[in-house]
Amino acid sequence: MTPLSENLPPRISEEDRDAAVQRLQDAFTQGHLSHEEMDARLHQALTAKTPGALVEALTSLPEEDAGTTATITVAGGRIHRRGAWRVPRTLTVASAFGRVHLDLSRAVIEHPVVDIELQLGTGRARITVPRDAMVDVEALQAGWKDPVYKVPRRPRTGGPTIRISGTMGFGRLKIRHARR
Repeated sequence: MTPLSENLPPRISEEDRDAAVQRLQDAFTQGHLSHEEMDARLHQALTAKTPGALVEALTSLPEEDAGTTATITVAGGRIHRRGAWRVPRTLTVASAFGRVHLDLSRAVIEHPVVDIELQLGTGRARITVPRDAMVDVEALQAGWKDPVYKVPRRPRTGGPTIRISGTMGFGRLKIRHARR
């Protein structure tokens, strides 16, 4: 006899549902869907119970922009991004030796969910996120020290979700919310 949980279909995460709604809205604004078709597909995406039903709402849409992925790699030295830079949907940061500082507080973030994959050997990393961002570090594997991140006492809502994954050897990751 199999446990009941094995018979249940996988659940759809809110991030997956949000990403599907964003793709439908983008397709509508780009003229790929009529207003009626967008309404029907939005309803289908918002009421989908399985990943297959969610994918069905997205059939025949054009592929997502290839510009939604970027990689920053350096063997030694510093990686520093700050100011009004455009954050891709998926960002991979690789550094064998050196420091990494990503300041997202004034960055242009167009996606509801941003995935940052860290591949760091040694050195420190610091990520500053917007005040209203949600941060998820569950998929990050730290070899030496755990990441330092304090959830705000009064978290704000409405901002992007920043998911940080990857591996860190010797070094420490500090994550903080912007003060203003």
